[in-house]
Amino acid sequence: MTAEPITGHSSRWPVPPQDGYTVDDLFTLPDLPPHTELLDGSLVFVSPQRDFHTTMIDLLVTGLRRSAPPGLKVRREMTVVLDRRNGPEPDVSVVRADAVTGPELTRFQAADVVLAVEVVSPDSEARDRETKPHKYATAGIEHFWLVEMTGTDQHPVVRVYELDPVTKAYALTGIHHDRLKTGVPFSVDIDISAEALAAL
Repeated sequence: MTAEPITGHSSRWPVPPQDGYTVDDLFTLPDLPPHTELLDGSLVFVSPQRDFHTTMIDLLVTGLRRSAPPGLKVRREMTVVLDRRNGPEPDVSVVRADAVTGPELTRFQAADVVLAVEVVSPDSEARDRETKPHKYATAGIEHFWLVEMTGTDQHPVVRVYELDPVTKAYALTGIHHDRLKTGVPFSVDIDISAEALAAL
C-alpha cells in the first residue's frame, strides 16, 4: 500500500486498496487514530467526544456491571468484527465471559456480543441511528440500545431494541427517560436521569 503526501500537510495518509480495507488492515495499519472503525471497507475516524458521550458511557457501564450475571462481561469501546469489511466499535458491549481471553484482546466476534450500545454524537448521528443498527442486526446481535441527548435540558433517552428472528431487524421495545428498567438481556435498573449524569 502506498501513501501520498497531501500538499501543505506533513501527514501521510494511506491510499485505500481498490476493494477497500479489511478487518486485518484495521489491526495492522500503523498510526491509526484511537477508536478508528471499519464500515463497508472504509476507515472511519472519530472526532473528539463531548462530555455527555463519555459520562453516559460511564453511567451505563457501571449500571450494567452491577446487574450482569456471571456468564457476561461489560466492555467499552472495543472493536466487534461483523465480517471481513466491518469492524465497528460500539460504545458499550455486553459479551459472553468466555470471549474475554486476556488483557491483550483487541476485538470480539459478533457471535460473542449479547448487547451493543451506541451513544449518539453529532458527527456519528447517521452511523449510530442507521448504519450500525442494521449491521448489528444482520450479524445477529440480539440486543441494541441507542442513547441520545434530547431537549433543551440535555436529558438522556435510551431506546431499547430487540432482534426479530423472522425479519432479522430490530424492533423497538421501550423508550426510557429517567430510569432504564428492562428484563433483557438480563434484569437492568439504571438511573439515567439528568441528575444522575450530572453527578458523575
